[in-house]
Amino acid sequence: MNMNVLIGIMIPFLGTALGSAGVFFMKKELDNGIRRALTGFAAGVMVAASIWSLIIPAMDQSEAMGRLSFLPAFVGFWLGILFLLFLDCVIPHLHMNAEKAEGPHVSLRKTTMLVLAVTLHNIPEGMAVGVVFAGLVAGSASITAGGALALALGIAIQNFPEGAIISMPLCAEGNSKGKAFFYGVLSGAVEPVGAALTILAAGFIVPAMPYLLSFAAGAMMYVVVEELIPEMSEGEHSNIGVIMFSVGFTLMMALDVALG
Repeated sequence: MNMNVLIGIMIPFLGTALGSAGVFFMKKELDNGIRRALTGFAAGVMVAASIWSLIIPAMDQSEAMGRLSFLPAFVGFWLGILFLLFLDCVIPHLHMNAEKAEGPHVSLRKTTMLVLAVTLHNIPEGMAVGVVFAGLVAGSASITAGGALALALGIAIQNFPEGAIISMPLCAEGNSKGKAFFYGVLSGAVEPVGAALTILAAGFIVPAMPYLLSFAAGAMMYVVVEELIPEMSEGEHSNIGVIMFSVGFTLMMALDVALG
């Protein structure tokens, strides 16, 4: 694994760490409006990344199938949805928009479940980065270095609010700033590990690349619809969530096209 690829798969993790570090500058609990804005922005980035960095390259790699070139993307997308649905059912975790719990034992459980929730979100993101860089290493014509970098940067930008969404509420609930930061960073550790394992298995996954790209897209879209959109739409006025979703979407779209 060369240095450029290593840096590429670490960029998203850096986004989580920087977002988690926001806890050291926090003086009060994260405002609900800011929380909705950050979540909306993250959702927009993930949707755009799913389309331009994953689904479109998946169909490009299947163009030899002619009118059926959509089929691998279709199948892979549904496999990703069903995989996350399965994880959602078998892994007990707290949804990001759950109401506040009371009591020390419940608070400890909430801390654990919140970390599990965001870690669950990070599984498809790590897969997406790993699959794209694996395609780059394997010399896939439809995946460029710029496109891979755009995806890594986009997910890093998306991870910044996720890190903050974990560490700041945990600190507000009584955890030390160092512990809250550690939990935030820990939630993102699955990404570079998953990406590295995917790249190391590149020789085995290249034939299935269109399915894997769209699988990651389906998994990411599940997270967006199941967790992020309900969170950004909470409260009487969800305008800020919609606006920041649009900002995140167009920023990721521009990054992918400009760098790809």
